[in-house]
Amino acid sequence: MRLRLTAVNLDCPDPLALAAFYAEATGLPLHGRSGEDFAGLVAEDGLLIGFQRVAGHRPPTWPEDEVPAQLHLDFEVDDLDAAEARLRALGAAVPAVQPRPGLWRVLLDPAGHPFCVSPRKPHRA
Repeated sequence: MRLRLTAVNLDCPDPLALAAFYAEATGLPLHGRSGEDFAGLVAEDGLLIGFQRVAGHRPPTWPEDEVPAQLHLDFEVDDLDAAEARLRALGAAVPAVQPRPGLWRVLLDPAGHPFCVSPRKPHRA
């Protein structure tokens, strides 16, 4: 038996706003059935990145674990500095703790979820 990942969903206070951030950052289109309680982006391979409204959402407190991240997204980029500047302009924040700043950067999306950007790697077949 083989599992195929079809979706990753993030809890947040405002699904459409968070979907807009990631749509602008990734260039992925908004799912046609997005609305106030759930919004999604669809990758070319069909993977859905979803954002669901949760009342009383508390953002992760990374790197402290009072409210653990539990999940984070990783993205590859051509230029770490340029990507960080663009993502900050879109509303991302840069936490003070950077475990390996030369290898990857940790950022926080507008809802407080940590995500990483790293230099693009050659893909193996």
